[in-house]
Amino acid sequence: MTNWKVILTIAKTHLLTKIKQTATASLGVTFGIGSYITLVCFMTGLNTMLDDLILNQTPHIHIYNEIKPSKHQPIGLYETMKNSFNVVHSIKPKLSQKKIHNALPIINYLNEDPNVRGAIPQIKTQIFYIAGSIELGGNLTGINVLEEARLFNLQNYITNGTPESLHNSDNGILLGAGIAKKMSLTIGDRVQVSTINGDVFPLKIVGLYQSGISDIDAIQSFTNIKTVQRILGEAENYITDINVKLYDINQATALSKKIEQQFNLTAIDIKTANAQFETGTNVRNLITYAVSITLLIVAGFGIYNILNMLIYEKMNDIAILKATGFSGKDVQYIFMSQAMIIGFVGGILGLILGFGLVNFIATIPFKTEALPTIKTYPINLDPMYFVIGFTFALFSTFLAGYFPSKKAKKMDPVNIIRGQ
Repeated sequence: MTNWKVILTIAKTHLLTKIKQTATASLGVTFGIGSYITLVCFMTGLNTMLDDLILNQTPHIHIYNEIKPSKHQPIGLYETMKNSFNVVHSIKPKLSQKKIHNALPIINYLNEDPNVRGAIPQIKTQIFYIAGSIELGGNLTGINVLEEARLFNLQNYITNGTPESLHNSDNGILLGAGIAKKMSLTIGDRVQVSTINGDVFPLKIVGLYQSGISDIDAIQSFTNIKTVQRILGEAENYITDINVKLYDINQATALSKKIEQQFNLTAIDIKTANAQFETGTNVRNLITYAVSITLLIVAGFGIYNILNMLIYEKMNDIAILKATGFSGKDVQYIFMSQAMIIGFVGGILGLILGFGLVNFIATIPFKTEALPTIKTYPINLDPMYFVIGFTFALFSTFLAGYFPSKKAKKMDPVNIIRGQ
């Protein structure tokens, strides 16, 4: 029967008497795991930031009335032409309204779906920003600002002001940063907007919006839904768009098709609208995990080499242990115990080192117009990365100790002493 108390005592003695070799082996594990934690947390943090540039502002499903040519042309109504192949030139779009019919009941229906995190209305219209005799074309979107902040993180793109400021103002506007710069406007100023019919309305600037895309910031502004309805002279049920956020983005395609069939509306899912973005995300994630796995494998070989040399340096100890009655299995357990102790200590220190480096990176200033509210480099402190790192430390040191200790188990003490 194996006496683990004696085996662990001998393993401890070996580690402490060769403290330099022990420290070298432990540091090999520490830096390998620390580098892995730092790399994967930093790279996935950057990837998440890049994904958020699209995902934060893009609904999982966008519902609207699309302007498109009529599928059934008048010529097809004639019995004589019914079975003929008709070619119609210069087809004009059919007469249709931008308003979504029964928009409010549709929104209530979608919000009752357990897969839907939230469905909120919008009103989109084209306007002119008036500065003296100059008119700048742009877009004005009526929103429920608090719901936009909850579902689409609108507050991350407000450089000055708050969502609550717009919510509490009946004539407030969240002005695009590009427009504000062109017209030398800031919070508290008033800007005049004109509809395509020529009606002019003064609005008070309660915040500045910056998406990070200059073409958008030069035309886009937001205000409350009721304000846009008043500007357009429409009723309270006038809604042009519905944005849907799901709990699982993978359900967007199926639900969008269901909505199109059920309500005879156009519903574009996020994967269809951003196919190139999804490809870029997959490539970045593939690179991140490929580099991380490669780093772990390289660290594993380094750990193996260090422990292999450690065992060969203790040849005399192996001979003495076997000469005094220890079996080959006992010798193997002794060196396996040393390897696991080194892996445990090195793994813990590696997690601490990685955590410290990642938090240091999180304090480094990082400014980008794409995300104006982000001040430092983004990191992703997912606990799973730490679990993976520590598990690999134990697994790699187990393998690194197993193969050399298996050789030590078969060594003949007579040959070792004779070789000396």
